[in-house]
Amino acid sequence: MRQELLSLPKTLAEDVAKNLVMVAKLLDEEPERAYGYSRVALRLASRVAAVREAAGFAAYAVGKYSEALAEFRAARRMTGSVELWPVMADCERGLGRPEKAMAMAGEPEVQKLDRAGQVEMRLVAAGARRDMGQADAAVVTLQSPELASSAVHPWTARLRYAYADALLEVGREDDARDWFARALEADQGGTTDASDRLAALDGVEFTDALDDSETDDSETDEAGSGESGTGPAEGDEAGEDSAQGEAGAAQG
Repeated sequence: MRQELLSLPKTLAEDVAKNLVMVAKLLDEEPERAYGYSRVALRLASRVAAVREAAGFAAYAVGKYSEALAEFRAARRMTGSVELWPVMADCERGLGRPEKAMAMAGEPEVQKLDRAGQVEMRLVAAGARRDMGQADAAVVTLQSPELASSAVHPWTARLRYAYADALLEVGREDDARDWFARALEADQGGTTDASDRLAALDGVEFTDALDDSETDDSETDEAGSGESGTGPAEGDEAGEDSAQGEAGAAQG
């Protein structure tokens, strides 16, 4: 990216770089703000591939799949790289065209992807199968040497999680539980909610710690006063929140 920005006048390059830094910083936690910064960068330097790619990811993060796909295609034309192929296919899914995503999974570009890229493509293809109501085929799609490997890579937790979720959809609950556990084991960065899914399968409910503390304090006050009517007003009891995670869409 730095090399690309060097082609711009210094002041302009600095302005574009500042906006791209903000996109990267905010993309996960505040995607709408990241999208705003990406649009500024795009207005300033639409002929820079890194800007088009950043704009694509920002649009993708806020569900603007048509816009994201256009930006990814532009970036790919500029660089000739196949790196964006899986996310482009996932944009097709987002646009309600899983058949197109499946067609892309069979294109020669997939063979040019590195291992991580091929795993991403497999995740997208499995998601497309599920979009088309082909749950059993989704399970088969995810079965691969990468899934069977005991080695942990940045994509391992997501691959195992997607497989567990697909198994659950076809009614293989015991197998799904096993794979959610394997996903959790590999999820060193907390990228999935595998722990919540395991808890849900085991029938475990999590109680809000603050509510528990407030309840305990109220009971202590009542016990210490020795009188009735000194606790919370009737109907003003501490509540309990149960948390159950939900599977996300394969971004793959």
